[in-house]
Amino acid sequence: MSFEIKLPLFEGPFDLMLFFIERDELDIYDIPISKITNDFLEYIHQLEKMEIEVASDFILFAATLMKIKSKMLIPRPQLNEEGEEIDPREELVRHLLEYKKYKSVIGELATMEETQFSKEKRGNIASELKQLSKVDDVEAEIQDLDLYKMLKVYQKVMAKFAARTDETKHTVIQYPYTIEQQKDFVLEKVSFRAQVPFTEFIEYKPDKIFVIYTFLAILELLQLSMVTIKIGEGFNNFWVEKTEPVTTA
Repeated sequence: MSFEIKLPLFEGPFDLMLFFIERDELDIYDIPISKITNDFLEYIHQLEKMEIEVASDFILFAATLMKIKSKMLIPRPQLNEEGEEIDPREELVRHLLEYKKYKSVIGELATMEETQFSKEKRGNIASELKQLSKVDDVEAEIQDLDLYKMLKVYQKVMAKFAARTDETKHTVIQYPYTIEQQKDFVLEKVSFRAQVPFTEFIEYKPDKIFVIYTFLAILELLQLSMVTIKIGEGFNNFWVEKTEPVTTA
């Protein structure tokens, strides 16, 4: 029975070092170099056991840690020009702080990039209109057309027709009215009375189509100056009067 061990993969040795420091809550300015070196070497050995190729920068960093560890074991410390003791970890701490600073900035930039990508961009209107015009460019579409695409479209259309279960039926209804008939009807009504209210035409036959044809006939008679209209009493009502012909002396 076999099992698999999964280890976190780090981008570089400094990334692994910061992980150890944060994991064990260590002081980055006072790194326990012996413990950190052992943890680092153990991680590399585990990668080797899993037959994972160890990057050269990890090996170089491990050698640097071992060098720092050996310097700290020397009883005679190195001194600078001012006679102060040189901490072998000083350069390592400086590089770690720089890496940590840049890593935090990269994280913030990645968040800003993700936020920016989630926003809708406002582009150049002229450029967008030009791009939209290309979509409706029939000549451009025909240039990209080939026999295979035409056959695919044909197949889709035929499949859609085959899948149809209901047929569309159009029924043409011929109404028993014409504009000319309704014009004669209106003129006949106004010939017996000086004024006829529009409501009376509706009451004669309260049919929607009849009322529409009658109203259109009145409008045509009004355009021909054969009748006049005056505002009547009641809601949406008016009087229709016959126009007397003008006689010339």
